[in-house]
Amino acid sequence: MDKSNCVIPVVKTPQDYQAFRISPHDTNRLAIVFDPASANMSITYCVEIFDIGGKTPPNRHQLAVEMFFVLKGEGKATCDGKTVEIRAGDSILVPPTGTHVIENTGSGRLYALCIMVPNEDFAELIRSGTPVELDDEDMAVLRRSDGFR
Repeated sequence: MDKSNCVIPVVKTPQDYQAFRISPHDTNRLAIVFDPASANMSITYCVEIFDIGGKTPPNRHQLAVEMFFVLKGEGKATCDGKTVEIRAGDSILVPPTGTHVIENTGSGRLYALCIMVPNEDFAELIRSGTPVELDDEDMAVLRRSDGFR
């Protein structure tokens, strides 16, 4: 094996994630895992955390595909007027230009991995918000030490 071409992966732990609330009144937070600066490509990968009753504002992307994987909780995903129930283990793929909303309808927080390709200034939008801390509940979910249901 030619070790001169060996690439060292970027590894982060939940303590490394930077979390933000995009607007002061938002009921969801985004914890950036990888973005164009760390991945050296046009991708944003984050964990989106929705408070009870929380949801995203309706939004759409001109070029990007946005994917969600529900880690914990229950909710609804709406895209261009079609709504489906979502829960842990479900995946959602939102095509470019699809107006979409993710909403927490459960009795606890909703956690979802969120990946956007290409970035389409998503990481920059997140970082323009207010920095917030991940609390003990968030860390327990991200570390899979909460009994994951």
